Amino acid sequence: MRDAERGAWSLSAADFVVDTRENPQIKAHSGSVVKADRRSYAGRLRSRTAAVAGSLRAMLREEDDFGHGFVLVPVLLALGALIWFSLPENVGLAKLAPPLCVFGISALLCRGKLRAWRPLLLAPAIVVAGMLLAVIETRRVDTVILDGPVTTNLRGTVLSREPDDKGRWRYLVEIVGTSEPTLRRPPGQATLVARSRHEPFAIGSAIEGKVRLSPPSGPALPGLNDFAFDAYFKGVGAVGFFYGAPHRPSDANGDLSFSLQMIARLSALRETVGNRIRAAIGGDTGAIAAALVTGEERAISREIVETLRAAGLSHVLAISGLNMVLAAGTFLVGARTLLSLVPGLAAKRPIKKYAAAGALTMVFFYILISGGAVSALRSWIMISIMLVAVLFDRVSISLRNVALAALIIIVWSPSAVAGPGFQMSFAATLALVAGYARWRDHRLRSAEERRSRLNLGQVSGPVVATVATSLIGGLATAVYAAAHFQRLPAYGLLANVLTTPLIGILIMPFGLFAMLLMPFGLEYYPLMVMGQGLDWMLTVARYVATLDGEWVTGRIGAAGFFLLAFGGVLLCVLRTRLAFAGAALILVGGLSVALDRQAERPSITISEDGQLVGLIAEDAIATNKARPPAFIFSQWQRALALESHLAPVEASAEGRVREGVDRSARSAPGAQPANRIASGNAMPYLAAAKPGAFICRKGEWCVGRSRQGWAVAVIEAPDAFAELCGRVDLMVAATRRALPVCSSGKTLVFTGRTLRQTGAIEIYADAAQPARMRVMTSFLSTQRPWQQHRRYDWRSDSFSSEPPAF
Repeated sequence: MRDAERGAWSLSAADFVVDTRENPQIKAHSGSVVKADRRSYAGRLRSRTAAVAGSLRAMLREEDDFGHGFVLVPVLLALGALIWFSLPENVGLAKLAPPLCVFGISALLCRGKLRAWRPLLLAPAIVVAGMLLAVIETRRVDTVILDGPVTTNLRGTVLSREPDDKGRWRYLVEIVGTSEPTLRRPPGQATLVARSRHEPFAIGSAIEGKVRLSPPSGPALPGLNDFAFDAYFKGVGAVGFFYGAPHRPSDANGDLSFSLQMIARLSALRETVGNRIRAAIGGDTGAIAAALVTGEERAISREIVETLRAAGLSHVLAISGLNMVLAAGTFLVGARTLLSLVPGLAAKRPIKKYAAAGALTMVFFYILISGGAVSALRSWIMISIMLVAVLFDRVSISLRNVALAALIIIVWSPSAVAGPGFQMSFAATLALVAGYARWRDHRLRSAEERRSRLNLGQVSGPVVATVATSLIGGLATAVYAAAHFQRLPAYGLLANVLTTPLIGILIMPFGLFAMLLMPFGLEYYPLMVMGQGLDWMLTVARYVATLDGEWVTGRIGAAGFFLLAFGGVLLCVLRTRLAFAGAALILVGGLSVALDRQAERPSITISEDGQLVGLIAEDAIATNKARPPAFIFSQWQRALALESHLAPVEASAEGRVREGVDRSARSAPGAQPANRIASGNAMPYLAAAKPGAFICRKGEWCVGRSRQGWAVAVIEAPDAFAELCGRVDLMVAATRRALPVCSSGKTLVFTGRTLRQTGAIEIYADAAQPARMRVMTSFLSTQRPWQQHRRYDWRSDSFSSEPPAF
């Protein structure tokens, strides 16, 4: 029966299937159902969209109530400045003014219901304003950079001086004139090292001597720091050294401008303070103590500098927020305590404001003798704003104060945003202030719970605060350290946790006491306490450095760096669920950096002067120099995360291939000390070379092969050019003299002239055609003011407009 019923039901179900094309009524009914469903779906979609938009508007209003829109203003200004500095061509005021007017006026017209769109229009307007600030500063500075190396007689005026750890003096000289030869396009200022022993020249005095001048170097590899950019905005157009000891011109006069006189007096005061500190403490400890007060770091030995860097304590040498906060805080607390001891004064007078005024004066004198580095200026502005806020009974520690300090520096010097000092300083400060605000706003314990745990809090509170401060500061600056220096200390947190109490209790407070007592000649004993704290800090640094925990991150791509940095800013600034957008950007940026790490390394690297060439295979790099220049080579190793160096194998005049001059050459491919090869030209040696190794004949040539099998030649003797033309795939000649034209289309030639305009070069295998070379240059063009000296020809006194041919 049930089977029959199931069959009937099956039959009736089958019969129910009707073709709606044959039944208009059913078709109309089904169409109305579909339309109703569509209307219902569209209504639900509209309601959800409205709910999301309403929630977004509510969060934006909440962020606006917190005042975080103002905090993002310097971020957008800095972004605009960075965009302008990274452009290959100059974009002037005429091109930037129209978009600024369009976005600005559009933002002002957004009223009423359109008010919610105002931030979306203000943001691009602020970015364009940042670009305008960069244009204004570039035109205001207008530094002349030397076009090429030259030996000349120089006369000038000493603007500043600083000793290094070897007793040499480094002078900043304002150039008055040159002779033999007379430079047609002389730079305004140059930094010159005097290696010979001599009586140091006073600030403001005339100086003369035979010098070797060179332009500031460009990036060691594409994407790395351009030192010419930094020099341009510092007003320094050349670097070099004196041949022998400089001397005072016989016809020198002592007339100085008022501004130069003030600079000379301030520099002399700074030097006097540093000398007294170094004389009292002595050694590297005294040099570090002087650096914490005057900012002079060159007197510290390179060994100590590397030890502090490996331990993650190099930030201690910079006069940054930590140093100035501790100095100002010590003065504020000490002055308030002393004033409170006066009977009846605290009840009648605002002693807190008196102490804040005294601290404000103290930090002003601190910045005068500190050298005015970006980190010091940022700290001074920040501390000054906080102390002024105390005078007006306002909140002293806030994101607004951080933003205001950043805004002042960006408006005055937009180029500072491109440097690691500005970026790391503000990143750490922003993260610490935001972390403090989050901790303060999210405390859930009541006063009774805190009182019941008072003893535990007294013990654990400072420890937790120290660890949290070190951790937050380290995480906030990690991406900037990796981007600018390509390395991170693995045990930096440990070193900072151990040394922060020393800095906060012994080093900076007693350094402040010494400065206050120095006018009375009573600084010795406070300096002794400060020196003891520094000795303990160095002990910690040496221990942590022996752990050998440095991480070489390699070069970070621009996209990953921007996502990590901007995501970190949003995560610190935003207080609502919009902060998750910052976390998402950090996640995407981390993935981008991880993918960059997996990217293929270049096959060949060439320095901008053509003197150093590298062949890269796996984690090793072979160079044409047994002892490559440390300044360039260390940057190559960190940027490309290379572990070992293979020195060239030497080809003797007798036709033998001998081992390189250092031990690392023994493992170099192609080393055949026992095999005799026919002499007379380079081709037999090239045939014997294995991929990833150089064979060199001193003063003539070096030949080798890349991991793709490309034949590479680096020549010094002009005769080798004709011999190797057409027989190698790549030829590098460092000379700027005219060479014969290599008519063979097989050989890619780089000379000193072409490298001058391209900068350092990386060569990759083309993805589509692996046998073809893909060249990546440091400069897309040389039109920017800090690059145009590369196109200058002193013979015609003009700038070349032709791109380099290679």
